[in-house]
Amino acid sequence: MSVLWVAILAGAMAIFATVCIERFGGALGGLLGSIPTTIVPASLGFLGHSASQTELSTSLAVVPIGMLINAVFLFTWRVLPPKLSPASSLYARLGMMSGASLGVWALCAGSFVGGMTYVPESLVLWVGIVGQVLLLGFGVWACWEGVPAPKGKRPVSALVLLSRGLLAGCAVGFSAWIAGLGFPILAGMSSVFPAIFLTTMVSIWLSQGEAVQAGAVGPMMLGSSSVALYALLCILTFPTLGTIGGVVGAWFGSILLVSVPAWWWLKRQTFA
Repeated sequence: MSVLWVAILAGAMAIFATVCIERFGGALGGLLGSIPTTIVPASLGFLGHSASQTELSTSLAVVPIGMLINAVFLFTWRVLPPKLSPASSLYARLGMMSGASLGVWALCAGSFVGGMTYVPESLVLWVGIVGQVLLLGFGVWACWEGVPAPKGKRPVSALVLLSRGLLAGCAVGFSAWIAGLGFPILAGMSSVFPAIFLTTMVSIWLSQGEAVQAGAVGPMMLGSSSVALYALLCILTFPTLGTIGGVVGAWFGSILLVSVPAWWWLKRQTFA
């Protein structure tokens, strides 16, 4: 039942993320859509299913690397669409983009999970910290010159919103279940499977056009740093502040340290 509730909460948060992009545009919407949302129930799932503090810390420390891989996944949605044949149909282009971006994610994630088997547990936290720094730098670089970030103009059906939440909820619920089996690295990586990012890119491309989803890529990459920081902060806040206090402290800490400065900086860039 705990896994089910984690999945339901994650699905609701996924719907919120995509609606933000359509309502507020790629700049603000992309940033809001990538604040710590599904990672919150995922972190609670880790806390409830991890057998020890070491397992919990390992799962959480993997999240920044997972978000860095997600940033690469997102970036493919900016650089690859112009290279696709304009003669292809909408669904053919979308299918090729989905397959290519997921292939890049799977290759990067598989390589990382395999490589982590050679990393001592004492160094996992440092791997996460390095991932946090690289992710923040990648996001800043992606937004450095500004990108057009128009708002969506077409209404989105309740069925489409539900499908977005269902995919994200399944991914996060699966990660919580994996954590209970004693595979913290795999759990941490599966918790940040780009379910929200994929459903956001696909559904917004279909409902609003390529320009809206492309405009959200950079801000979402930058905003992902708050998700990674939330996970790292939870390593400190869970044992010191308890479950509720740990979530609240890590969430507000990540917002104040990443999301607020990022929004201030994005406002200074040239966005349409």
